[in-house]
Amino acid sequence: MSSTAPVVSPEREQSVLAALRSPRRLRTEVLAGVVVALALIPEAISFSIIAGVDPRVGLFASFTMAVTIAIVGGRPAMISAATGAVALVVAPLVKSHGLDYLIAAVILAGVFQMILGGIGLAKLMRFVPRSVMTGFVNALAILIFTAQLPHLIGVPWLVYPMVAIGILIIVGLPKLTAAVPAPLVAIILLTAATIVCGLSVPNVGDEGELPDSLPSFLIPDVPFTWHTLTVIAPYALTMALVGLLESLMTAKFVDDLTDTHSNKSRESVGQGVANIVTGLFGGMGGCAMIGQTMINVRVSGARTRISTFLAGVFLLILVVGLGDVVALIPMAALVAVMIMVSVGTMDWHSINPKTLRRMPKSETTVMLATVAVTVATHNLAYGVIVGVVTAMVLFARRVAHMTDVVEVAHPDDDTRVYAVRGELFFASSNDLVYQFDYVNDPQHVVIDMSESHIWDASTVAALDAITTKYAAKGKTVTIVGLDDSSAARHERLSGHLGADH
Repeated sequence: MSSTAPVVSPEREQSVLAALRSPRRLRTEVLAGVVVALALIPEAISFSIIAGVDPRVGLFASFTMAVTIAIVGGRPAMISAATGAVALVVAPLVKSHGLDYLIAAVILAGVFQMILGGIGLAKLMRFVPRSVMTGFVNALAILIFTAQLPHLIGVPWLVYPMVAIGILIIVGLPKLTAAVPAPLVAIILLTAATIVCGLSVPNVGDEGELPDSLPSFLIPDVPFTWHTLTVIAPYALTMALVGLLESLMTAKFVDDLTDTHSNKSRESVGQGVANIVTGLFGGMGGCAMIGQTMINVRVSGARTRISTFLAGVFLLILVVGLGDVVALIPMAALVAVMIMVSVGTMDWHSINPKTLRRMPKSETTVMLATVAVTVATHNLAYGVIVGVVTAMVLFARRVAHMTDVVEVAHPDDDTRVYAVRGELFFASSNDLVYQFDYVNDPQHVVIDMSESHIWDASTVAALDAITTKYAAKGKTVTIVGLDDSSAARHERLSGHLGADH
């Protein structure tokens, strides 16, 4: 008699207790945490350099962010740490006012994120179209890949075969066994080969000095004055919005990847708490990281908060306790991991010629706009904002042309009935006033609105203009068929919008 393994529901896969009771799943979570921690080190150092701070500031931020968000965040298995987007935002502040002002801004950004999460900012995610999400993912894949290019240009020739071997291990090992994450095996083997053979290739130690002590609690040494607030508030608000946008987009992506739902409001508040904790321990702040999250969820198979928590713990152990060993890891091994992450992140179906031919041009335009702006600015928030705005404009333009005014009846010589069909708002109602024959129509005109809906004041103003034009010709207008909400809006606004409206 054959037996099959029990099917575990996606929701149960996220259970910490269930993972702790299962040695197999716990091993997956632990090993995923190790791989993510190794991948976080060079990124945190690089982002510290971008922000203009000591590498320990980025490394401590990654530790405190990961550990804190594992406890208070809303999306299990998502990795939060120091990020390039936040580094770009705070770099001018560090240059002009120094590290203490940066830390104060990080703490204030956390407060802003808690407030924004509390008032339901996360609900705005429902207005992000699928084409923007696709563009977001594709742009991330491109940015992850291009971020590896500096490690592949002007380097010893040995780097290239090492990267190729790393990729072969990551691609081939899962076909033989899934007991150990392939990226971890690639990192260990390439590091061992580098040490044993005495290969002279760039390593993690070349990226910056690793800390040799634990982070300590601190209060930023800044004057608690209105002037300080005016200096840090713009950076803090920008950091809060950029961080939330990246985190919520990443959370939605992981939701789709794992067929589960996460609490976006809790994630928003959790990001705020994590940034406050990070600031109080001297970190540069951060948000969700799609690359490391992909390593954790897709490549390593992690599903719970355990992997996120351990990624932070292992990161601290590695850089503080085993810094001398970690410094020897060749960058070629980490580059191989990140290249495969970029390949796995890209939505290849979305750029398939068959898909592009089938997809409406407006959808493709939105995706390309998101990708282009994100890649050009290296800021995911800008790309998503431009993508959403582009989608809104194209949608409004499309809907605006779906409104018709047709003559449906002429019951007698003194009456003509028009039917208005479609959704009426600022874009579609602009031309409404020109759809009637004011000169040749009879004395009484009926406008039937039973197949339309009034959405804004612009439409009410257009109807008032139509009534006024007919009145100037000595003719009367009767508007009928309004649904309840349209009738209420029309009754409340009609005649009160001013002659110029």
